[in-house]
Amino acid sequence: MSQSIPSNKKESILSDLGKANKAFQEIYPGDKPDRQPVHTVYGGADLFKSDSAQKMGQVAMKALKTYTPDSATFAKVMGFSMSEELASTVYEKVCKKLETEPVEDFRIDFEDGFGNRSWEEEDTTAEQAAIEVAKGMEAGTLPPFIGIRIKPFTEDLKERGSRTLDIFVSTLAEATGGKLPDNFVVMLPKVTIPEQVAALVQLFELLESNTELATGSLKCEMMVETTQSMIDAHGQNPLRKYVLASMGRMIATAFGTYDYTASNNITARYQDMGHGVCDFAHYMMKVSLGSTGIWLSDGATNVMPIGPNRGENFSQEQFAENSDVMHRTWKQAFDHTRHSLWKGLYQGWDLHPAQFPSRYAAVYSFFLESYDDALHRLKTFVERAARATLTGEVFDDAATGQGLLNYFLTGLNCGALSEEQVLATGLTIEEIQTRSFLKILEGRRG
Repeated sequence: MSQSIPSNKKESILSDLGKANKAFQEIYPGDKPDRQPVHTVYGGADLFKSDSAQKMGQVAMKALKTYTPDSATFAKVMGFSMSEELASTVYEKVCKKLETEPVEDFRIDFEDGFGNRSWEEEDTTAEQAAIEVAKGMEAGTLPPFIGIRIKPFTEDLKERGSRTLDIFVSTLAEATGGKLPDNFVVMLPKVTIPEQVAALVQLFELLESNTELATGSLKCEMMVETTQSMIDAHGQNPLRKYVLASMGRMIATAFGTYDYTASNNITARYQDMGHGVCDFAHYMMKVSLGSTGIWLSDGATNVMPIGPNRGENFSQEQFAENSDVMHRTWKQAFDHTRHSLWKGLYQGWDLHPAQFPSRYAAVYSFFLESYDDALHRLKTFVERAARATLTGEVFDDAATGQGLLNYFLTGLNCGALSEEQVLATGLTIEEIQTRSFLKILEGRRG
């Protein structure tokens, strides 16, 4: 067999290619294997208490039981296209979630949810909120993910944002002996230039060096909510530059629906999560940050499920009025969440506890209604060990195998699927958590 390429030349070329491949893998390491929360709840910093998550769960459960007391009503309101048995399963899962872990992620908000107040009031609130977090750490009442949102590093608010960051983190570090809550993060809103992210990182470094916090322990995320964060002055998408400016501290990006639609000159009536400009931004985020390990989160439905009549004792007419509002807004939020899930955005914002039932209903139904089909396809695919196979009417190849794997991992992480349901694929939890279909097959080949 003749070969015309000199071996030393080929080795040099392949060596250079190996270095380039390694550099690429460092930039695009793939999705993180850890759990991503399905929502982030934003609440005003002045209202935050160590047991806020539990109280929110009670509010959410009361709303659920009052306005959808059974699975049949719940399914009708949300518009489930599934069997009565599966709808009942979703309802039971939502109830259990509200009882055990109603809030997955909470952001103590010093921006829109707090507003522009006197410096003295924000200073005091930052200190008090940090003390409440320390209490929650000791009592074990904090949600599994938590953080703060400071004011943006725009020219007029950079001093206020940095001051709140300093007071909150310094107070928390002093109260806990240098410990942070699990999965603690600082949200930087309205990012428009990489220098804003770089400044945040420099402040992190100063905080870590002047407190008992471990080096590198402070992490950040950013809000994508301006047209400049999609296309910069040079006609380029700058999101990757923002991530690089974080020096490895950026873990997530969240989309700001209403600031972004406003920056696109959309009138208030049509500022909605389903607007086409939002879809464009979502796809830009996914394309520019895909496989970087950065979590992507959608925005929030800003129509609150709050009836016009307050109090405990309603007339039949008042109850009907409340029910109409609750059902209509739940359906809207349900549809928004399903639209996000369809686009591969598995996290979003919630602004009120009464939104939790529709959030979890959308997530759980999204995964459970596809379970039987996904189970059959992945199980068959694994058994045939990477050979493209015709399963039913759908032709599966290696890329589809990866998509099916992503379905089971995401469904497991969000609580829609149990370990037992995942193990029915024939895979182990360890194999699922590799997040790589090819690695699983390579491991099985020995």
